[in-house]
Amino acid sequence: MAESPTDTDVDAETVHEPKHTMAQELELTEERTAVAEIGQKMLEQGLTKGTGGNISAQSGEYVAISPSGTPYDEITAEDVPIVDLHGERVTGELDPSSEFRMHTDVLRKRDDVGGVVHTHSPYASTFASLGEAIPASHYLIAFVGDQVPIAPYETYGTAELAEAALDALGEKYNACLLENHGVLAVGESVEAAFEVALMTEYCARIHYQAISVGEPNILPDEEIDTLLDRFADYGQGN
Repeated sequence: MAESPTDTDVDAETVHEPKHTMAQELELTEERTAVAEIGQKMLEQGLTKGTGGNISAQSGEYVAISPSGTPYDEITAEDVPIVDLHGERVTGELDPSSEFRMHTDVLRKRDDVGGVVHTHSPYASTFASLGEAIPASHYLIAFVGDQVPIAPYETYGTAELAEAALDALGEKYNACLLENHGVLAVGESVEAAFEVALMTEYCARIHYQAISVGEPNILPDEEIDTLLDRFADYGQGN
């Protein structure tokens, strides 16, 4: 018996629509472009040198992440690999960053996070090397929380470092120092995470300068709570 037109239409939809959807998902053009552009901005803002640090942007079950060992000023959107939320590469010719676990672990565990930026910014990394958290000596600390906490040292690229960073961030903080290493910043988008990384470095610089000439005043917890509430509503639409 010949198939009816209705049967044929249903079969065509069933076979072709998922393939089209998967192809669209794996392009992640916007996310890959953002990763490439923010890598250049990290260099311009002095948040890293050479190929240090890494960047990721999530879209659903997939993550665009900066490639391993590639100079930021040479990375195009097409160079940015895509991994799943467990770090398995699904698209791209270049290997993903060796720190992929730190990104995917945070993105899996923190529903409020859609982008991750890891830097080696000098002032924040100074406190990381001292093993000291950055306290609330400037009100812009509220981009992060009531301080910038510090994760204990673990070798780069390891599951142990990813776990230490995730523990330091918890559900409360948008950045942490990585002891003897650098900074991990998160945000609802990769652009937001980059802004947190900038503010972390700014607060680190202010605190470094303050302790170099005296004893900085640390904002009380009550004021930090007020700032956190105000920052939550900050923006042109509020």
